[in-house]
Amino acid sequence: MKVMLRKLGDTYEIYVPKKDLEEKVVAMEKGTPWGGWIKIANGWTFAMPDMPPGATLPITVEARKLSGGEED
Repeated sequence: MKVMLRKLGDTYEIYVPKKDLEEKVVAMEKGTPWGGWIKIANGWTFAMPDMPPGATLPITVEARKLSGGEED
């Protein structure tokens, strides 16, 4: 599903337009949101695509929902 990622200060936030959901990223597999999983404050986990470290934010990417909430 499409998600928008942005950075506010030292934290990341994710917006899921399909669910009109905006949450803080609370955990990242690799210390960066790219190429691993991220977990957001409501408990959902997403597999994020690989991106270069200097990717300009905010950015909309295709992420795969791994767990949490209702299944689509």
